[in-house]
Amino acid sequence: MTETLLHPFAFPFMDRAFLICLLVAPPTALLSCFLVLKGWALMGDAVSHAVLPGIVLAYMLGLPLIVGAFAAGMVTSLATGYLAENSRVKQDTVMGVVFSGMFGLGIVMVVAIRTNVDLDHILFGNMLGIGAADLINAGWISAVVCVALLVKWKDLMLHAFDPAQARASGLPVDLLHYGLLTILSLTIVATLSATGLILAVGLLIAPGAIAFLVVRSFGRMLIVAVAVNIAGMLLGTYASFYLDSAPAATIVLVLTAIFVAAFLRRVAINKRRAAGV
Repeated sequence: MTETLLHPFAFPFMDRAFLICLLVAPPTALLSCFLVLKGWALMGDAVSHAVLPGIVLAYMLGLPLIVGAFAAGMVTSLATGYLAENSRVKQDTVMGVVFSGMFGLGIVMVVAIRTNVDLDHILFGNMLGIGAADLINAGWISAVVCVALLVKWKDLMLHAFDPAQARASGLPVDLLHYGLLTILSLTIVATLSATGLILAVGLLIAPGAIAFLVVRSFGRMLIVAVAVNIAGMLLGTYASFYLDSAPAATIVLVLTAIFVAAFLRRVAINKRRAAGV
């Protein structure tokens, strides 16, 4: 029985998959709290889809793919923020137009240029095929993102809750705004090799949403989100070995199940309070 349970750890590719989970889970969980609090859930979706043309362009120029992904993510983030602030169109509409346009451009470039870039791995991830370079890139990006978010979490929290109050308090609101967009782009680059572009949005929304349902203080929300994300990613990767399924998709399903459980728990608590129990 013990040998069966430990069987996944006998394979080096599974060990690397578990390691990438430990590297990617903390930054995506921390960032998800701010995205949920600020109402930027769709921003993660927009940026994750929009990095595709940057990846193809980097391939054409012989540059590392993560350089192209980060550049495209930043262009998308800055363009979305600028258009939302300087037009009558609402931000969610702007994000929908920008990310669909960039994603369509990426698909056209892949087909027209006939690269040998594996589109499936870019879109859906390849956790079982990551190498040392992927681990190193994910490691340093995760460290930078975690340090930045933990150092500035109070300022970012005030900016997310009440931007007007943050500006009145003397905080550099514009710097915080675009800094958060930069962190978002970096985080998506870190998750690129693990979950791919499409499923990365799950890691950028689910942990924060789950923690939001479970706790009431933002400090605890950060802790719960990280714990849930680490557990969900490890469990999803472990289960995928026995289910013979894609690890990234299995991880998102596990996090979705946890979210449903947290939601039902919150509903039950609210009903008991309403009944005066």
